[in-house]
Amino acid sequence: MGSHVQRHFNVKRIAIVGAGPTGLAAARYLVAQEAFETIDIFEEQFEVGGVWNYSKNPSPTLHVPQVSAHTEPDPPLRPEDTPPIFPSPMYQLLHTNIPRNLMRFSDLAFPQDSLIYPSRELVQEYLVTYAKDLRYLIKFSRQVQDVRLRETEGNDQWDVDTLSVETGEITTAAYDAVVVASGHYALTYLPDLKNIGEFHKAHPGVVSHAKLYRTPEAFASKKVVVVGNAASGLDIAAQISRVCQKPLLLSVRTATPPESLAFADAEEVPVIDEFLVSERGIKFQDGRIEKDIDAVIFATGYLFTFPFLTSLKPPRVTNGRRVFGLYQDLFDIDHPTLVFPGLPIKVVPFSLAESQAAIFSRTWANLLRLPSTAAMRSWEEEEAKKRGSAFHVWPKGGDAEYINTVHKLILQSGGPGKTPPYWNGELAWERKICFDAKLKFEIEGRKAKSLEELGFKYEPGQETSSSLGII
Repeated sequence: MGSHVQRHFNVKRIAIVGAGPTGLAAARYLVAQEAFETIDIFEEQFEVGGVWNYSKNPSPTLHVPQVSAHTEPDPPLRPEDTPPIFPSPMYQLLHTNIPRNLMRFSDLAFPQDSLIYPSRELVQEYLVTYAKDLRYLIKFSRQVQDVRLRETEGNDQWDVDTLSVETGEITTAAYDAVVVASGHYALTYLPDLKNIGEFHKAHPGVVSHAKLYRTPEAFASKKVVVVGNAASGLDIAAQISRVCQKPLLLSVRTATPPESLAFADAEEVPVIDEFLVSERGIKFQDGRIEKDIDAVIFATGYLFTFPFLTSLKPPRVTNGRRVFGLYQDLFDIDHPTLVFPGLPIKVVPFSLAESQAAIFSRTWANLLRLPSTAAMRSWEEEEAKKRGSAFHVWPKGGDAEYINTVHKLILQSGGPGKTPPYWNGELAWERKICFDAKLKFEIEGRKAKSLEELGFKYEPGQETSSSLGII
């Protein structure tokens, strides 16, 4: 991992924030390392799953606009029949956009007779199964409120305050290291467009965000605009366009691939220039005006936010577009007993979570060495120049490169611990064709159980590699 310095870690007690896929992978690798005395996982929900944990009702909280990463987290819903729930963006008719052989963790397959692109229900069941032998580590319905740094005899210590979301009681415990696996689908980004605030006040309920979307029925016969053509924007547009007033308008910055636009059955329009309050309308950048709009759904993504890390200086998050002060998108450079797995975007998440967990587990067990602080800082500066504003968006093929590089590194390092995944030629090929195959899966009615059924057959040599220059 670059030029080495002798930095000895004395990590015995570890806190993991979140029991979603990334937190669970972290726990599995830390346990397998057999080098740590205490591993506590704090999960604000009453079940594992993170973003896959579906709640029928969305959060009623919506800030219009929402551009600050320093907004109070949404309060939980408090149904009568269950413990408090923090609604995720999961909607009812969602399937993964990654085939099940790639979607899986390396040591647990999806059922072989399941759909090639698993439903959200199956992914949640899968995560509950994966977590079975880790449940004894998890403290459910406990929300991390504050993580504070305290230096003791040259070692970093982290004081972690957690709140029982059922009783309101706060508990504090000290840890040698913290894994921040709280996810990045909590704080919505909703741009500050001209007059949007006034429009929202005058017409409450018209503007919303993809996080609040659950089913298309609410949009029957309505005049709808969806903003954004990434995966969730297109998926939601395709669902709503079957029931809403024609045409559904899809507002985009860059053109949608023709076959995706055809499947969404939408008309592409430019970026919104301003909201027209009295007409309940929108003016687009080409001057086109649409009046009497019933719904505008912003599929504009999320901001990085860590409301429990406010005492760290300089702040690790400013405008919510990236996390600062990290080496390899993972280790806090000033305090490498703090890690942020799961930040990269446009990656296969479960495999990446395993690879990252293998790295920090072995690093804290002193089997891998980090470069000097200066070298790590220099890495971040160089990457910032290369990557620009979309800092955590990895290039095409970046995940494959990282996963196989880490696999090789771990095999070379030897010692105890769990071996992370390796993508053979067929998995690298699946990664390349997964979005084309997903569109076919959707068009053909979400029935296929193999890629071959969709017309995609692997022939050795079809995969290609790209270089990310990681580790």
